[in-house]
Amino acid sequence: MFLETRHLRTIRAIAESESLALAAEQLHLTQSALSHQIRAIEAYYGLPLFSRRSRPMQATPAGRRFLQAAAQVLPMMDALDRDLRQLAGGDTGRLFIALECHSCFSWLLPTLDAYREQWPNIDTDLSLSHSFDALDALMRGLVDVVVSSDPVDNPELCFVPLFHYDIVLTLAPSHPLAAEAFITPMMLADQTVLTYPVSRHRLDIFSRFLEPAGIEPAATRSSELTVMIAQWVANARGVSALPAWAVADELARGSIISRPLGAEGMHATLYLAFRRPERDLPYVVALVETAQRSARKVLADIRIAIL
Repeated sequence: MFLETRHLRTIRAIAESESLALAAEQLHLTQSALSHQIRAIEAYYGLPLFSRRSRPMQATPAGRRFLQAAAQVLPMMDALDRDLRQLAGGDTGRLFIALECHSCFSWLLPTLDAYREQWPNIDTDLSLSHSFDALDALMRGLVDVVVSSDPVDNPELCFVPLFHYDIVLTLAPSHPLAAEAFITPMMLADQTVLTYPVSRHRLDIFSRFLEPAGIEPAATRSSELTVMIAQWVANARGVSALPAWAVADELARGSIISRPLGAEGMHATLYLAFRRPERDLPYVVALVETAQRSARKVLADIRIAIL
C-alpha cells in the first residue's frame, strides 16, 4: 500500500501552518524533502493536493479528503503510541509545574487539559507558590517542571525549548514613539517602563537592551498581570516590553501597538525545565509534545522549536 501515516501528518502540517517552510520545520524535514513527498503523492494519484496559485496554500478537494482521513486516523495512532509508551515506561508519576512566565496560562491550561486526558494516572498540578524561586524548587524536588525563559548552566537541570518568539515594545497608539520604525535604548530614557515584579537581570528590556547601552528609564512600575500592564500601556501610563504572543488580542483590537526593540528586533525562547535524569521519561516526553501542540494552536507569532 502506498499511503503511510507520515503522508497524513505531512498534509495536516501544511494545512495547519499554511506554509511549506513552517510545516517542514514542524516535521523536522527540509523543505525540499517535504516538497518531494507532496509531489510523490500527487504523482501516484494524479491529483493535486494544494492550489499553487493561492497564498496561503489552500487544500484542493483531494487535499481536503486527506485532511478528513488525518483527523480520524492520526488521533487513533497517537493514542496507540501513548498507550504503548505507558505500558513500557510505567503510567504513574507526578508533574507539579511552576511558572517563571507570567503570561503562560493561555496555552498552559489547554496543555494540561489535553495532557490529563492522555495520561490520567499522572498527578499534574500548577504550583503558584514558587514563582520567584522556581528553579531552586525544581532542584529540591518540590516541583517537577518549570516554565522559564531564562535557562541556567546547571548540569543537574535540562532546559527543553518549546517555542521562539519576539519581544516587542508595546505602547499606546497616541504615544510619540508610535512614529518610530523601531525603538532604540535612548528613546526610553524619559519613559516609564512597565514590567513584571522580578529582578532586573531576568527582564530582557534591562539585561539585553537598556543596561548594555547604559540607559536608565525615567521610572519603572510593575504588575504580575499581563492584562493590567496592557491596560496601563493603553492608557498611556508607560511602555512595556512583552512577548508579542502575550498581547496578541490587545494588538488585534488596536488598544495598543508594538514596535521592534532595535533594528533587528529582540527574540527569545520559552523552555520547560526538568531534572536531567527525568527528561526522557515517557510521560515527560509526552508533556513537551503536548505543550508544543497546544502552543501552536493557541498562540500567534511563535515559531515551534525543533527538538
